Amino acid sequence: MAVWWRQGQWLQRRAAARYGDLFTLRIAQEDTWVVTSDPAVVKEVFTGDSTLLHAGEANRILLPVLGRNSVLLLDEAEHLRQRKLMLPPFHGERMLGYTRLMTEIASQEIESWPLERPYRLRPRMQALTLEIILRAVFGVSEGERLDEMRRELRRLLDTITSPVTNVFLALLGPARLSRSGQFHRALANANRPIYEEIAYRRGEGGLEQRDDIMSLLLQATHEDGGPMSDEELRDELVTLLVAGHETTANALAWAVERLCRHPDKLARLREEVEAGEDAYLEAVVQETLRLRPVISMVIRRLKAPMEIGGWPLPAGVSIAPSIYLMHRRADIYPDPEAFRPERFIEQPPGTYTWIPFGGGIRRCLGAAFAQFEMKIVLRELVLRRTLAPARGASERVLRRAITETPSRDAEVVVGRPRASGAASSRRPATGAPTKQAALR
Repeated sequence: MAVWWRQGQWLQRRAAARYGDLFTLRIAQEDTWVVTSDPAVVKEVFTGDSTLLHAGEANRILLPVLGRNSVLLLDEAEHLRQRKLMLPPFHGERMLGYTRLMTEIASQEIESWPLERPYRLRPRMQALTLEIILRAVFGVSEGERLDEMRRELRRLLDTITSPVTNVFLALLGPARLSRSGQFHRALANANRPIYEEIAYRRGEGGLEQRDDIMSLLLQATHEDGGPMSDEELRDELVTLLVAGHETTANALAWAVERLCRHPDKLARLREEVEAGEDAYLEAVVQETLRLRPVISMVIRRLKAPMEIGGWPLPAGVSIAPSIYLMHRRADIYPDPEAFRPERFIEQPPGTYTWIPFGGGIRRCLGAAFAQFEMKIVLRELVLRRTLAPARGASERVLRRAITETPSRDAEVVVGRPRASGAASSRRPATGAPTKQAALR
């Protein structure tokens, strides 16, 4: 268990080198995992019968935080019903509406960073992505309500990602952990402002005039015409918080870490962004998520015996497409360890070979939102500041909770702008993701 928790990618790499594209892992507090990086098998899993391949059940470790209504924890008809309610706020066209908000938050954050000294960016990316979630997802923009929600959600996130919490999670499992006093207090304190905001928003009215995701969900209705309950709303909002905060912050930190060590790529990105072009920026995001996926695998638990990849598997085991191993297949990505965004200009990402957000009907609902957010932040960063690594050596991958982070938190030296007003004189070229991308 300790090796998996601290060196999961190393363990996958060693096992694949010894056993090939399909191998078995048995880990304490988990069931048996059959790990695969074969594109044909991954397609088989992502397009397989969802009544036999349960992703929600495989994610039950998150139940104490997300709650029983979370779309991440549901399966079969329940999952499809809840996913249908969650889809409209993430349609590609809606992303354009967040351009000004994201740009404003990113520019204010970047302008606050100290210059010409080593500075760890990952914590600041966490602050930035939390602010975007508070304002774009929760729709809270100012005053004491914003301050309280920011404070309590930050405490909850710190609690669930702390090394101590994760040691206890590994040793005790989620059920016993959820009964601990510290965890229970953090969860209760975070729930209070969320429920208060739901009640306030219901009573205030005018929801149709707002475009934040909470307001859109408050207007959503089930097939019988009934609205989402307060508990449903709370669970889905916390799901969006947990799934979209740490992951996007870490992806942004990795993007900066990689760009700093490839000045030719950074220079090309700046030149193309200054020219109002978008293709290389998108390729940088895609290559970052390929080379440094923040989550290493996705899991489906078998509810009945199945043959997958030509192998008979018993009920109760889990099939686990490995994002990490898939993204390092030399037959798909030549020179796979190299940071080369150009590869995605030459060849678009494959549905079953570029899988940082999973796939099939379980593909992350916020994938388009996260990529759009990354593009906005990186665009503002390269327009407003120069970047250089604080140290020569690349940062190692360090596991933090369920995500993979830079070992020194993306420590960089931020330089002065190349020219006064460079960022403000150009309007963003970052287009909204297509509807197909948002729904994929």
